[in-house]
Amino acid sequence: MSDTRREFSRIREAVATWSLIRQLLRSGEEGQLVPVVIPKDRRRARWLFPLAISFYLLGVAVFSGGIFGGLALFLSLLMLIIAGISFFLGAIVEIEQGTTGILSRWGQIVGVMPPGRHYLWWPWEKVEAVVDTSTEIPYTAPVMAAPTRENVPLKSIEFFLKFRIEDPIAFVRRLGASNFDLVLSSAVQDAIRQRARRVETERAYDLRGSDVGDMQELLNRQLARYGVRITGANIPDVQLPDQYQQHLATRERVAKELQAYEREWELIKKQRIDTLLLEIERAKKVRDAKLVEVREAINKARQDVARMLQEKETEAQRVRWEIEARGRATLRQAENEARSLEYLGQAYQDNRAVLQYELARRRLQVAETLMKRAPRPIVIQGDGGDTSALTTLIAAQLLPKLTGNADGTAE
Repeated sequence: MSDTRREFSRIREAVATWSLIRQLLRSGEEGQLVPVVIPKDRRRARWLFPLAISFYLLGVAVFSGGIFGGLALFLSLLMLIIAGISFFLGAIVEIEQGTTGILSRWGQIVGVMPPGRHYLWWPWEKVEAVVDTSTEIPYTAPVMAAPTRENVPLKSIEFFLKFRIEDPIAFVRRLGASNFDLVLSSAVQDAIRQRARRVETERAYDLRGSDVGDMQELLNRQLARYGVRITGANIPDVQLPDQYQQHLATRERVAKELQAYEREWELIKKQRIDTLLLEIERAKKVRDAKLVEVREAINKARQDVARMLQEKETEAQRVRWEIEARGRATLRQAENEARSLEYLGQAYQDNRAVLQYELARRRLQVAETLMKRAPRPIVIQGDGGDTSALTTLIAAQLLPKLTGNADGTAE
């Protein structure tokens, strides 16, 4: 716990002379932030001492007289001048650039004093405090044992913020620097614990550099009444418990080994893919070469087929010509034969009349011959007029002879 408190930024107010105010506001004191300095000024009472001496010497001059009285009067006037100068210098108040003075009268805060030179003539007026109102004051607040969603206490969460005092009167009157340190540390711890409670332990490192705008807004709402505004906030570091860190380290080691294995596998896969691609390219080249050969073979076959077709067509043309020639010869022969037959027919037709004449003459000759050789009726007369079988038999034997004689006569 003591270590935690040492790591905390501490805010306090300091009491110092006017010459040290600037140094305290800019650099702090003993590692602590000092946004408010209460001036310790005794210059306003310094003029009383020479004034008292001046009155004393004036009394001496009045009651002594002579040269000694004149000398006392001169010294009284000199001390009076010194008292006046001291009073004038004690009335001067210079507020540094970037700071604001809190003016009080009779112990009551009545206003602020902007940067520059001011004159406080009345002794009941004084500067209660000088507040740094321009600097964004850094503040670091590590929180120990902030539980996560799984109720695992984180080792520490470091919260860094910057704030600026915008209303110095409210800041000094209501809180003061020392009390503000307690209020701010409590508010920061509450805000960080609320944020840590919403985070899973394994994702606690995600709090580093995460968006803490909601926490800043929450702190501004809490600190607005004290005249303070948070201008920036961040979570620079998160520490997990030692055991969980070992577990997380193991997981990270396993994850790294897994990533290494995945990279190796990716490399092997890439090599295999490259090899396959090379083989595919080689196969494509072989295929292209085969395609070229096939195309050449196809072209050659086409040429052979075309040549064969041409030869066949030539042969067919020759055969057709031969057939046509033979046909024409046959036709010509047939025509000749037909013409011969025609001529023959014509000749036969011409000889027909002769033949008919010859035929008619032959017919006449045949008819004459037939007429000559025509059978003549033979009348065989019997006695009773009836034809007997004997008569018929005799006639049958005589007739051929009769007819034969007739034929020979005719010839």
